[in-house]
Amino acid sequence: MAAGAAGAAEAAAAAVVEVRSAGQFEELLRLKAKSLLVIHFWAPWAPQCAQMNDVMAELAKEHREVSFVKLEAEAVPEVSEKYEIISVPTFLFFKNSQKIDRLDGAHAPELTKKVQRHASSGSFPPSANEHLKEDLNLRLKKLTHAAPCMLFMKGTPQEPRCGFSKQMVEILHKHNIQFSSFDIFSDEEVRQGLKTYSNWPTYPQLYVSGELIGGLDIIKELEASEELDTICPKAPKLEERLKVLTNKASVMLFMKGNKQEAKCGFSKQILEILNSTGVEYETFDILEDEEVRQGLKAYSNWPTYPQLYVKGELVGGLDIVKELKENGELLPILRGEN
Repeated sequence: MAAGAAGAAEAAAAAVVEVRSAGQFEELLRLKAKSLLVIHFWAPWAPQCAQMNDVMAELAKEHREVSFVKLEAEAVPEVSEKYEIISVPTFLFFKNSQKIDRLDGAHAPELTKKVQRHASSGSFPPSANEHLKEDLNLRLKKLTHAAPCMLFMKGTPQEPRCGFSKQMVEILHKHNIQFSSFDIFSDEEVRQGLKTYSNWPTYPQLYVSGELIGGLDIIKELEASEELDTICPKAPKLEERLKVLTNKASVMLFMKGNKQEAKCGFSKQILEILNSTGVEYETFDILEDEEVRQGLKAYSNWPTYPQLYVKGELVGGLDIVKELKENGELLPILRGEN
């Protein structure tokens, strides 16, 4: 056995091993072809990676039949590029030397779930495999019904990761169609399973009320024939949406960040003031929705954030709220007494 193969075999015997070269990685894929192999692409500078390494160590104790591997993403760039690793932590799952699943981000419960599912699937009898297939079909049915209009695409509407997905998003936005999306890169099981479920081999795929409409070419045809507007649900006009949002709670704060984590000093200060009153309130993170962020400025004729609303009426920003607190007027206003 070559030195690299011997090193990989020795490493594979440990609970969690570290791969330091592309050659060692390829050798490990061959050695562990018959079992589940979980690769953690990590970086020493990312604290969330250290946390997930601890999670993986615990999983290794529970699943001794599974091989867990750490690979420093920036130290072995050829492997990272091959598997399109664009952030850490990222986990890849292999069986029979083939990638079967992927998890991006520090999601310990989801990692645990995927390890359990893939570790058990290989040892199930045929009848149990049929049960797994039924479970996946049930999940796909729920996903395709998750919103009146669902787009399964590569990437997100904000960051499409292929030209076809980008064109699809542009068409839906142009026609003011309200839709939710699912990034197929985030779940390999969904990515492969939906092709069979819908009998449609490519992405993007658009569903309305759980029924497949088609891919980009079909949507282009529907657009050309002016049928698209009759099939897909329209998004509410921005002004109507803002009216609903400002009235979502009796006291609504539009801010940068949320109750748990303010993302600017002004938002942090207004949170502290509101928390000191004991009055219940809801928040909306304007950083999560550029349409609301820009539209609310014109809707309220107020150019900055944060903005505080009571019963749908603008109270003002941080300076106004500070003045009201100093004058003893804030609490009655928040309670709707004034």
